[in-house]
Amino acid sequence: MFRPTLLLTALATLTAFTSAGCSPQNPQAVTSAAIAKHVILPTYSRWVDADRQLAISALAFCQGNAELETARADFLQAQNAWAELQPLLIGPLAEGNRAWQVQFWPDKKNLVGRQVEQLLTAQPQINAAALENASVVVQGLSAYEYILYDATVDMTHAEQKARYCPLLIAIGERQKSLAEDILSRWNSADGMLAQLSTFPNQRYADAHEAIAELLSVQVTALDSLKKKLGTPLGRQSKGIPQPFQADSWRSQSSLKSLEVSLLSAESVWKGVDNHGLRGLLSAGQKPIVDRIDVAYAISRKQLSALQPPLTALLATDAGRQQLNAFYDSLNTLHRLHEGDLAKALGIQLGFNANDGD
Repeated sequence: MFRPTLLLTALATLTAFTSAGCSPQNPQAVTSAAIAKHVILPTYSRWVDADRQLAISALAFCQGNAELETARADFLQAQNAWAELQPLLIGPLAEGNRAWQVQFWPDKKNLVGRQVEQLLTAQPQINAAALENASVVVQGLSAYEYILYDATVDMTHAEQKARYCPLLIAIGERQKSLAEDILSRWNSADGMLAQLSTFPNQRYADAHEAIAELLSVQVTALDSLKKKLGTPLGRQSKGIPQPFQADSWRSQSSLKSLEVSLLSAESVWKGVDNHGLRGLLSAGQKPIVDRIDVAYAISRKQLSALQPPLTALLATDAGRQQLNAFYDSLNTLHRLHEGDLAKALGIQLGFNANDGD
């Protein structure tokens, strides 16, 4: 005799078994996949969109269909998209000096300006294909910024515009091509999205290894933020300010880049729907959670109190005092990630990408 209750029980058992078989094995796998899908991948997509617009913008400006201010605004958008990627440099963009192909920093000897001029003398009609084989110094945003903002270049002058526009267009195309290639690698069948989502794979033996690399990237990124502020602040030069060593000093957007990078780092900590590194800590580890939450809040508060540009702050005692307070807050964040958080997650960190700088 047919019994509906037996059928319902069987279906419920099958559903539970199937769901259990499909679910990630542990919280670290859930978190790694969530960070990859909901934090990192959307940021890479925004970067691609910004660089596509940069390529369009360069051509429009050089053809006389857009004003210089529009070209500068599109550059700043591309630069912000790049700054947002700084705490997310995991996978192909972190390999093969590709990051330097996007932005060359630090530029301690004005290599950007000198090499741009040398390149245009040697190859006045350079295109994107030829640029790919040139020095990384002239391939990216640093050279683009030099052309649009340097005091020695006047892009409102027809002769100057004719000289620099081939390289401006080439850089726009080069950045678009590079960004699209990286996103394609991320989305490929065995790309970073897949490797951070399903374990084991050719990169990670388990989810713990993926979380360890995500944390390592965070630690390196926070250390890089310190360097991008500490270098112009004179932390490495006996307290003597070095304003021309700032990231993006020509466009006076150094502090904005720091802000975007800081918020991006916090997005990995918090995640979407609490599926970030923060969510991996147990109730018993709440004091660590609270310390890192407070540290991020303090850094954001210190940064919001700064009135750009950075060069103006470096010129006064009060400004330098504010910058030093912000630097100290970044240092606290860095140490908490490198020490307390790593220990709480059972991760042994090795050398980071900035060691030896």
